[in-house]
Amino acid sequence: MADHEFETGADAPVPDALARLVAAAKEGRGAPPVERWNPEYCGEIDMRIAADGTWFYQGTPIGRPALVKLFASVLRKDPERFVLVTPVERVGIAVEDAPFLAVEMAVEGDGDAREIAFRTNVDDVVKVDAEHPLVFARDAHGGVKPYLRVRGGLDALVTRALAYDLAELAELRRIDGREVWGVAAGGGFWEMMEAHEAG
Repeated sequence: MADHEFETGADAPVPDALARLVAAAKEGRGAPPVERWNPEYCGEIDMRIAADGTWFYQGTPIGRPALVKLFASVLRKDPERFVLVTPVERVGIAVEDAPFLAVEMAVEGDGDAREIAFRTNVDDVVKVDAEHPLVFARDAHGGVKPYLRVRGGLDALVTRALAYDLAELAELRRIDGREVWGVAAGGGFWEMMEAHEAG
């Protein structure tokens, strides 16, 4: 039996290397208090979250959404690395960009009264506010990439289609003597770029 067979079907077996993580994660249904768990670091496992949000184990995509959501629920950002953490084990994984994608957006209101909520690819629903800010970063080609803080140090990259929708909400404001493009939402103004950078 190949180690990656667990990815192909809802009833396929989970390999021994991950069985302990799966079992421990299932014990804490709901939102596990991963920020309070401090088990010994057990090294890296061959798991990777690609830039497009796909989770891989031993080079093969994990095809079971329920398993991806389970792993996502015990994901944490430590100062040195991303880890999957349970009360008894902490293992490092690779993340190419952000661990999550923001795949759906809902907008209510306008201007400073605007509320924006996102759903991630692992079905977290997060409303933009001071604890869940929008952050706009530059990509390798000078373009703007929006991210949403989901929890802890974990961000969701806003998909390209939604990034265009966010750009439609942008407005120009003067802040501390600077002309800045940004998006008002959740009681804040989230700076996208300075006016001179817009070309």
